Amino acid sequence: MTVSSTSSQVKGGALPWSGLLALSCAAFTAVLTELLPAGLLPVMAAPLGVAESRIGFLVTAYAAASFLAAVPVTAALRGLPRRPVLCGALLGFAVSNALVALSSSYPLTFVARLLAGAMGGTLWAMLAGYAARMVPAERRGRAIAIVLAGITVALALGVPAGTALAGAVGWRAAFGTPAVLALLLVAWIRLRLPCFPGEPAHARVPLVRVALRPGIRPVLSVTLFLLVGHQVMYTYVAPFARHAGYGRTGLLLALFGAATVAGIWVTGALIDRYPRVTLLAALALFAGVLLVLGLGARARVLLAGAVALWGVAFGGAPTLIQTALVHVSGPAESDVATSLQTTVYNAGIAAGSLTGGVALDALGAGALPWTALVPAVLALATVAAGRRYAFPPRRHAVAPAEEALTEPVP
Repeated sequence: MTVSSTSSQVKGGALPWSGLLALSCAAFTAVLTELLPAGLLPVMAAPLGVAESRIGFLVTAYAAASFLAAVPVTAALRGLPRRPVLCGALLGFAVSNALVALSSSYPLTFVARLLAGAMGGTLWAMLAGYAARMVPAERRGRAIAIVLAGITVALALGVPAGTALAGAVGWRAAFGTPAVLALLLVAWIRLRLPCFPGEPAHARVPLVRVALRPGIRPVLSVTLFLLVGHQVMYTYVAPFARHAGYGRTGLLLALFGAATVAGIWVTGALIDRYPRVTLLAALALFAGVLLVLGLGARARVLLAGAVALWGVAFGGAPTLIQTALVHVSGPAESDVATSLQTTVYNAGIAAGSLTGGVALDALGAGALPWTALVPAVLALATVAAGRRYAFPPRRHAVAPAEEALTEPVP
């Protein structure tokens, strides 16, 4: 695609579906790369000569590298054109997954996972901002929803498919597949995505000033509270299901994954018209689900219904929060703002898993919903109080200076 055709696509009324789907596939690849070892613990342990718990550390290595790299790497690369940086992150995924597929050494595999985590932190800092710069201001929410749907598809289909592929033809092929996918995505992105400029040195806002901008901290707070509450339940859904008298955890997780697709669809339909109300509804629904689970979910129909509603709420909430972050930061600085959110996101995952584990050991599985309800209510209260800056009822028009920064470069 030529630059002129790409520019018209950015400014036209129709969504640039090819480019947005390429970004969605990039999100899919990142989530698949991050979570794939969790489903392959037994089959990877023996060939690498380590215990299954050490294979689990490969997921930890990815998350830790993403947590540590997101802010400094994004800050270091913010002056470069966006498309080469995006392609570089995907090439990093290809190299990392290829190394894991070929490696017979655990230390080498661990280093490859650190590389993947660093690339993941870089990629997540870019995706929403890239999508926002490809469409008019009034279409940003829907564009971001399309891109982040790749997360849902990876959770609902990608990771189970990768696990099944490993069972059929071996775990090395399961890692080789996302390596090839990343290479294909580089070609797709080169052809179908505009190349937006980086931030000029004279116009580059310091990281601290971005973090202190009105509205940034409420959005980051909601991100943290939501992830803590979610991970308290999601990490320990198996013991809670047993506590509720239902042992088919896999079926519950499949139901949750399918419901997140519905949540993304509903969010995409409402986000550009009613962003604040939709986010409040999603967080209120999550809090209501936790209340139902805490009061008692012994009935299988009630448990299944609560998990499905949980999936609907969580499927839409991250997109709504990400769109609010782009709104308060502006597309030109959204990469830096999203790098902060990536760090907070991973911190929320770690804090939620730790908090849930402490609650489980000290109080039992029945305490998990009540433990998760506290951060869920805090997230809801933060949105309700953040009407002026972070969570306005309507999306504001883009400023002329901001619009100029969304022009593609040759």
